[in-house]
Amino acid sequence: MRVLMFGWEFPPHISGGLGTACYGLTKGLAFQDVEVIFVVPKAYGDEDQSAIKLIGASGVPVMQRTVQFYKNLTEESLPRTELTSKEITYLEVGSMLMPYLSPEEFETFVNEKIEAKDYKWEKLLRKSQESKAVESKQIGTIDFSGKYGPDLLQEVSNYGLIAAEIAQGQDFDLIHAHDWLTYAAGIAAQKISGKPLIIHVHATEYDRAGENVNSLVFDIERMGMEAADRIITVSNLTRNTVVNKYGIPEEKVFTVYNAVEPNAKIEEDSIRKHLNEKVVTFLGRVTFQKGPEYFIEAAYKVLQKTDDVRFVMAGNGDLLRKMIRHAARLGITKKFHFTDFLKGKDVDRMFQLSDVYVMPSVSEPFGISPLEAMRSNVPVIISKQSGVSEILKYAIKIDFWDVDAMADAIYGLVKYSALSDMFSKHGKTEVDNLKWENAAKNTKEQYTALLENIKPQ
Repeated sequence: MRVLMFGWEFPPHISGGLGTACYGLTKGLAFQDVEVIFVVPKAYGDEDQSAIKLIGASGVPVMQRTVQFYKNLTEESLPRTELTSKEITYLEVGSMLMPYLSPEEFETFVNEKIEAKDYKWEKLLRKSQESKAVESKQIGTIDFSGKYGPDLLQEVSNYGLIAAEIAQGQDFDLIHAHDWLTYAAGIAAQKISGKPLIIHVHATEYDRAGENVNSLVFDIERMGMEAADRIITVSNLTRNTVVNKYGIPEEKVFTVYNAVEPNAKIEEDSIRKHLNEKVVTFLGRVTFQKGPEYFIEAAYKVLQKTDDVRFVMAGNGDLLRKMIRHAARLGITKKFHFTDFLKGKDVDRMFQLSDVYVMPSVSEPFGISPLEAMRSNVPVIISKQSGVSEILKYAIKIDFWDVDAMADAIYGLVKYSALSDMFSKHGKTEVDNLKWENAAKNTKEQYTALLENIKPQ
């Protein structure tokens, strides 16, 4: 079985848990005799390709074209030149596709066949006045940053364009697209190849923004869900969001839980703790979704009871400066440390230095970081509003907003060694049984069921 898979990042070049999950899943699928062609916007050349074939969209050739749109044209008069015209330049992959003129043209592109008679020429002409063509920094290719910068929506659109060309040049059985950033690519590949599409929902706009959703991102997510032949979610929590918030039939949505890679061995000298104080760690994006403010409030309460503990916030995000100021206002900066973003071995070292890990997420579709902490023998405190709480037994679970309960749990784990040892021992055993091979097996079952359902009768 061959799968054309679209992602946005792949280790070692990651910004969060999505790339880590894609890496673990693809390695697990290799043990299930599933060949994965993994596509990312930008490939760096140092990615581990032992279990996949990696394609970078930046390397796919495109051709620059010029086209004129004419006013007052009808389907019958398309060949004729009438009145004034508007000339635009665009990039074309092959000769079958017209790219998006702007992110707002996203839905038009993926929902209609790209044929001249299907276009409403006057509408496109008006929109071209306020839109820009896809730009190329390199003749013959579209340059992707692969980041989450200000041009993200344009890159998402460009990625969908390139995906169709990639799909034409590959032999595969189905398409698998991870999160909203790749839904355009998945749908474009689906339309050009006729192969079934699975989308993998690791998070939704409701998780990232609460009720203040970005309508454009929401529309992209819903369109991907509606176009997909089957949907995989990382937890029942996320499955309920997909069904209830996006109106997707529940029989189309299936849960496959994430897992964690085995712990890397780290030399003891590199992780020697030079303080006798306990270390309590928050590791993740410093954003509303992750609940960093609740962690700081709990730290303040714990420090009112004991002085032999330090708190670490490891991560970066739009709330980082605000959290630094908040810790300063509470007067706890001597006991509170900010490390900025950590990845790879630095994450493992941070967990090796930690005595307690806290994930106070407001909304967490799954949450791999508690599993990473538990595999390092660190007891964890997680919010009940996380998908991972559905499968963990040896974790202390609190409501994200209950700062008193969070502080009490932290205090208990740093002060009572028997309690800490119990969660460390049984938690390590529990997480060692959560393997990516199992997640991959469940994912392959979804592949097989989908392919069997679409076989001609």
